[in-house]
Formats: sequence, structure tokens, C-alpha cells
Amino acid sequence: MKDFHPSEIPDKPGVYIFRDRFGKVIYVGKAINLRRRLSHYFQPAQVYRADPKLRSLINSIDSWDFMEVRNEDESLILESRLIKQYSPRYNILMRDDKRYLMAKINLNEKWPKFETARIRKDDGALYFGPFPQGAVRETIDFLSAFFGLRSCPEPTIEARKHCMKRIVKDCSRPCDGSISEAGYRELTEKMLNVINGDISEVVAALESRMKEQAAAGRFEQAAKSRDVIINIRKIFGSKNRKFTNAFIPATSGIEALNDLQTLLGLEKLPVRIECFDNSHLAGTMTVSSSVCFIDGTPARHQYRRFKIRKPQNDDTASMREVFTRHFSRKLKEGRELPALVIVDGGKGQLNAAITALIKIGCPPLPVVGLAERNEEIFIPGHAEPLILDRHRPALRLLQAIRDEAHRFAINYNRELRLRIIRDSLLDDLPGIGKKRKHALLSEFGSVKALRQVNAKEIADRVPGIGIAFAEKIKAFLSN
Repeated sequence: MKDFHPSEIPDKPGVYIFRDRFGKVIYVGKAINLRRRLSHYFQPAQVYRADPKLRSLINSIDSWDFMEVRNEDESLILESRLIKQYSPRYNILMRDDKRYLMAKINLNEKWPKFETARIRKDDGALYFGPFPQGAVRETIDFLSAFFGLRSCPEPTIEARKHCMKRIVKDCSRPCDGSISEAGYRELTEKMLNVINGDISEVVAALESRMKEQAAAGRFEQAAKSRDVIINIRKIFGSKNRKFTNAFIPATSGIEALNDLQTLLGLEKLPVRIECFDNSHLAGTMTVSSSVCFIDGTPARHQYRRFKIRKPQNDDTASMREVFTRHFSRKLKEGRELPALVIVDGGKGQLNAAITALIKIGCPPLPVVGLAERNEEIFIPGHAEPLILDRHRPALRLLQAIRDEAHRFAINYNRELRLRIIRDSLLDDLPGIGKKRKHALLSEFGSVKALRQVNAKEIADRVPGIGIAFAEKIKAFLSN
């Protein structure tokens, strides 16, 4: 395990990550004071005094890292996000999939609607958050009413008949043509400004309303206005603005991209970054992953995974194969090329990637290698790798992208292994034979799919298998 020096750890809020000797994340934790919390794990006495679970964790730690954040709220959000991403085996908290609320709006709609969401989807909508503070839903509802945005599922004349918002004048009523599309878009922009932290106008209006209510003796209403002001300042105030769509809370995404551009001397900002990683089991079942980040955040709908054809135990050959297949298809289909390419590995993997790109006639692309052992950055034409300060935004972003590619590749490898194990169950069925097994798996794809059909369908779809043998297969699989 790498040495622990308390003086190198800030006494500030943050999140820490423990990995085992295989580089797998085994624990993610948060701390109000990183130095104090991490020192707790590395005290010699802990190995003997701690409970069995903690002792097991400490003995499994091979490397560790931390991310400094600005406050406890950010550490809570980041911890939750990393636990959901890596599913560390020593974490027992947050497994109920509780997620903080986000604000969501789809500007591609004719009449956009602000609403809350717990899961960020690739649906073209804008997401803001997550927000750990309470009253997010109530505050979003209030702001929608304040600016007159719709709350109905669809702004139609039929829906208008049952709408109370038009009666209490909390809606600009796009359903009956009371507002133009341009006018509605202007209201939407005003609320977007509030979500992004420009709260002065709405707070001033609320404070004026609160004073009028208090002067008129409507103290209960004045108290509600006061509470709304507090919630808006707490949730959307300037100190929380960087929560919005930030992948690395310790620094803004654009800051990390700018730092990366400066570090590598790139001609343009690396808005689109693709990263590749290989995974295998003792030289067999080699797979590779390609992940894509846009503006510093994962674009999961553009992730790709590959089965390596040959050879199975040569990492550089695997990298050449993946780059040849992936970028040949991109060039053939005229798809967008990345502004930066990362390979998980050192000089060997980097050279293999560049060789493949040159061979297929790909236009010059910036390609770097990131070796996990010492976080060394290998750059073509440089004899020695770069080693950055662990807190530098560019390195944080590179690590996040590399770790995501690693996770994606390992998950695919695990999926293939489980599939092979399941499919091998048919070998124990008396009378199956290689031809029948091949015919069954070719038709249904897997034992899992085979379990979901009845005997008659098996007999009808697979030549050479009658109803009697199909029933025998179903009886075998049910046991």
C-alpha cells in the first residue's frame, strides 16, 4: 500500500476512495475533515482493535485517493454518485438507491415544463442538480407558478377544462393561446436564470410581497413568503451554482477541459473525449470498452464494447484491433471524431493505437496513454511521461474517464463469463450433443432466453428437436 502522509491531506471536506491490488474500488467514504478521517484508517492499532469488517477493509487497501470539495453537501452528493457508479463491496449505506432531486426542463418541447427528477436520462433535457437541500419540489412548483409556466402534462383545450392554475392565474395559459411561443420562451429563460443562480430579481419581488403582506396583517402568508425566500437562497444561491451538470464537483467541467487543453497543447478545447480499455480473464475472454465524455460528463448512449477476436492474450494487439474496427467504422459512416483519445496503459498501448490509426488513414488525432500504477501520462514524441499533482483538474478528469472505461470493460467481461457459465448448463443434459446445443443457442441466444419459452415453441423453432425432447429440456432447466 502506498505510504500515508497526513501533511499531504487537507483538513477540508471531501470524498476518499480505497482500491484493492487489482485496482478495483472497494470503498467510498465522505469526510468533513479528510486528514482526520483518513488518519483513522491508517493507525497501526486499527488493524487489531477494529471490528472484523473494518479490519478486512484495511487489509484489502492497496491504494487510495481523495477528492476535495467545498462543503459537506457536495461531499454527500459525490459519495452517493461514486457508490452508485462503482458499487464497492464494503459500502453498506445508500443501497436503497435514494437519489437527490434535480430540476429538469426539455427545451426541445414547444411549451417547456419545469419539473423534478431523480434520474438523469439521455433524453435531450437539461438537468440541474442534484440538490441535497429539502423543499426542492415545493420551490420548483412555486417558481413555475411565479413565472407562469405550465404544470399540466399537455397544454390542450381538453386539459384546460380541469385546470385550476388558470383560475388562480398561476399559469400563462399556452393551451388557449393567451401567450405566444416567443413570450413563453422568455418566461422560461427567466426561470432558467434563477436555477443558474441569478436570484436577485425574484427575491426582491418576494421581499416586497412579504412586506405588503405583513403590513396588511396577513402574517401567515408573509411567513410563507419568507420561507420561499430562504429556500431559493439555500437551493439556488451562488454557493450552489456549480452543482449544475458538474461531473467533478471539486472543479467545474470547463475548468478541467481548459486545463487539459493547456497541458497537452491542444488546438481546440477537448469537448469530445473517447477512452479505451481492455479486460480479460487469465488471457481469455478479452473484451474492450470505449466510453465517450462530452463537456466533461459521460455520454452513455455513445459507449461501445467489443469482443476481441485474436490474439486473446496480447494487450497491444487487442488495442490495435479495437482502434482499427472503431475508427474505420467512424470514417466509413462519416461520424464525428473525438478531440482527444485516451488509452488505458503505457507506451505499448499508446503506440499500438497510433499505429492502427495511421494504417487506416485516419486524420491526425491527439492520443495519450494513462498508466494507472503511478498515474503517468504518456504523450507521443515525449520520452518521459508526465506526472501531475494529484489535485490538478486535468488529471482528475483523465482519471474519471479512465475509471469509467475500466468499469465498463470489466462489466462486459463479467457479463460474458456469466453467460458462458449459464450456457454450459446444457452440457449436463443427457442426449443434447454439440449440434443440438449449437442449434438451441443459435436460435434463442442463451439459456436465460431458452427458459422463457415453452416446450412447443422450442420444438417449432429448432429443427431436429421434437416435442418430447423439448419437454425434457424444459424439465431439466426448471430444476
